[in-house]
Amino acid sequence: MTERPIDPDVDLHVPAQRTEAGWAVLAAIAAGGALGALARFGAQTLLPAAPGAFPWATFLVNVSGSALIGVLMVVITEVRPAHRLVRPFLGVGVLGGFTTFSTYVVEARRVVADGSPLVAALYLAGTMAAALAAVWAGIRLTRWAAS
Repeated sequence: MTERPIDPDVDLHVPAQRTEAGWAVLAAIAAGGALGALARFGAQTLLPAAPGAFPWATFLVNVSGSALIGVLMVVITEVRPAHRLVRPFLGVGVLGGFTTFSTYVVEARRVVADGSPLVAALYLAGTMAAALAAVWAGIRLTRWAAS
């Protein structure tokens, strides 16, 4: 059997596809998630948000993480074959633990509660727009650099 990257769309109801999931994948995701969450914690410690202020740390984490996801996916699917645990470790684990769209929503709610609904609205819309632009840019720049 050849090494293939783990497909996030594995259908566990199909017996032949169940072999892609397993303890190695879960361990890779857990280890990567711990590293990504630590990196996010570091960023949020370096750039704490004052009450009612724009949460720059989470914004920057989500935008940079989105760009890195774009880079990673091009590298492992178009540029160079990767070990089957690279995507779970880096993509789901490290970058999934690093980016924090759940905290993004909690922080927007906190900013509204602190009396700054306009800041919260700008944060919500700005994060989505910037994250989508960042993943697109990561994909395009990586494809350009690889060609």
